[in-house]
Amino acid sequence: MNYLSINNIDNLSEWVNEAIEIKNNPLKYQDIGKNKTIGLLFFNNSLRTRLSTQKAAMNLGMEPIVMNFGSEGWALEFEDGTVMDQGKSEHVKEAAQVISQFCDVIAIRAFASLIDKEEDLAEEVLTAFAKYATVPVVNMESSVGHPLQALADAITLEENKTVHKPKVVLSWAPHPKALPHAVANSFIEMMQKQDVEFVITHPKGYELNPEVVKKSKVEYDQDKAFANADFIYTKNWSSFKDYGKVISQDKNWMITADKMEKTNNAKFMHCLPVRRNVVVADEVLDSENSIVIEQANNRTYAAQIVLKKILED
Repeated sequence: MNYLSINNIDNLSEWVNEAIEIKNNPLKYQDIGKNKTIGLLFFNNSLRTRLSTQKAAMNLGMEPIVMNFGSEGWALEFEDGTVMDQGKSEHVKEAAQVISQFCDVIAIRAFASLIDKEEDLAEEVLTAFAKYATVPVVNMESSVGHPLQALADAITLEENKTVHKPKVVLSWAPHPKALPHAVANSFIEMMQKQDVEFVITHPKGYELNPEVVKKSKVEYDQDKAFANADFIYTKNWSSFKDYGKVISQDKNWMITADKMEKTNNAKFMHCLPVRRNVVVADEVLDSENSIVIEQANNRTYAAQIVLKKILED
């Protein structure tokens, strides 16, 4: 099996509960990956994803191999039928098959360019490796999705909810750079599978892909969205319609203690890294209701349940 999106999860509550059990005994299955190798291929930088996936693999007895394609590998060609007489030295057809001979699982991280919408939606890197690799492929964040983060988010929500059907708000916040939609997309898709009251809030012009949002509620008034919320998940993203553009940096959307007071004593979540006093004020990020560190810790157990399912399969 591959883990390319959260749609590869056959039973979400089962996976979440098993991940929590693994968290309580991380080395319980330390022999399942014995003599197995995972190749972690990074086309973009990483901190939590790299370390948590490596740690998860090691907890299962696997040996990780890490390669940073930006500085260490040949520039790969992904287009079929191209005449390779320019800068790219190797085609993904060969690269994926060769790496498959060295690894039992391949994990890929490749961000959106935020230049060509259609190219990003086509998931060129992830799709090519899934097509040509002869071993399972894991998405460590692609152009349009971050299913490992979303699974960690689901684990974190399950551990911290105090009511059966909590109100969860995904709020846009300002950022000086144009950021991809992957984290927001996968979080929305995950919430659509959960028994929650879910609201997305952002300024007009920052509507996400309607094929992802579907019937999820969108509220343009952040204060209204925050009312009685149990969880505030904050993330910046660039425009989808005016693709990749920063059309507003409205500082009034930063998460502050005053805004959190409108909630039902909500927990604050963010995937990290986060820009302090731009996306969220110190007073919120450093408060007792901030669960961002726990959320980051759950990245290991999200990756570990995914790898365990793949190894069992």
